[in-house]
Amino acid sequence: MPTRRHILEVLSAAPILATAGCVSPAPGPDPFAAWRNPGQGETDPRRFVLAHGLLAPNPHNRQSWLIRLEGPDAMSLYIDRARLLPETDPFGRQIVLGCGAFLEMLALSAPRIGQVADIQAWPEGAPEGALDDRPFARVTLRPVPGVAPGPLFEQIAKRRTEKTPFVPTPPSDAAAAAVLKAAQAPGLIAGETREAGLRRSLIDACWEGWRIETGTKRTHMESVNLIRIGKAEVARNPDGIDLSGGMIDVMARAGLLTRKALADPNSTASKSSMDMFRKTIEATPAFFWIRSETADRSAQLAAGRAYARAQLAAGTQGLAMHPWSMTLQEFPEMAGLYAKVQSLLGASPEAPVQMLARFGAAPSPSEPSPRRRLDDLIRV
Repeated sequence: MPTRRHILEVLSAAPILATAGCVSPAPGPDPFAAWRNPGQGETDPRRFVLAHGLLAPNPHNRQSWLIRLEGPDAMSLYIDRARLLPETDPFGRQIVLGCGAFLEMLALSAPRIGQVADIQAWPEGAPEGALDDRPFARVTLRPVPGVAPGPLFEQIAKRRTEKTPFVPTPPSDAAAAAVLKAAQAPGLIAGETREAGLRRSLIDACWEGWRIETGTKRTHMESVNLIRIGKAEVARNPDGIDLSGGMIDVMARAGLLTRKALADPNSTASKSSMDMFRKTIEATPAFFWIRSETADRSAQLAAGRAYARAQLAAGTQGLAMHPWSMTLQEFPEMAGLYAKVQSLLGASPEAPVQMLARFGAAPSPSEPSPRRRLDDLIRV
């Protein structure tokens, strides 16, 4: 039986082992193919921009997007309601943020092929309650002579959500200012802190949020059921939480690392995971957040777009972001901590913090998260 320390070392080393070539190719379609030259060979401009859109950050990597191509140059974008997170995201707020990020990546990539994306958000109205089948956006591409992509475009395929401990050096004033500028939008207020007192309060709150989510069985199991253990499972299901590479695949094949073990809070695997996440949150030199002036669906969509720009802008500065969304989740057990974090950041449920992320430099780039094929997102 592997020790807790051994499993922790394996979990920490897995990305390094995978990068070093210690993992054989996964059977079937490559779940990471979308990151290599996205849109290459596409003759329909819509497919080119969509190939970049699907690289957007999104909660639990659910990739909750559906597309309907319309006419020669338009498309409607929908939420895939089979890919919601009813326990940790009961009102679908985080899912809408992910849709906003998808929309922003799409818009940023259009100038690369001489196009501009005209976007109409919630063209049939936004749901006030549960998410429904109305589109979250209608997009029309039109050619514009001389249009060129900005610096954020080059970061799209390089973008990673770095889940490792960051180096101690905080972002510079100039880097923080560049990220805040990228996140600017009407109705939104972006903030960051490198100050020791607020940073300590947020680290403690983030850790408590992790403990509440993992200590609540139904919310914990929602995440556990979305873990893809080993490269074969990732290839079969290129979404969710990728746990593969190096010795992890060996342990998965040997039955030493299973969903059952990860579901048991007293297992060696779970305790090792706790150690790893505690180390990660403690190594946070700065935090970044976005709060909105309203709490409606349009604000959520706009905040998702702003976060996508902020994360790409961080990449231009050699920095990374890692959302720590637990403290902003709206299930009942999190209510007290939710209110505390809103207050810490000068917000309220009526004008809430929509995104909270660790902000700093990763020791080395990680591997990307798996992605579904574009054809799997398009509906006739």
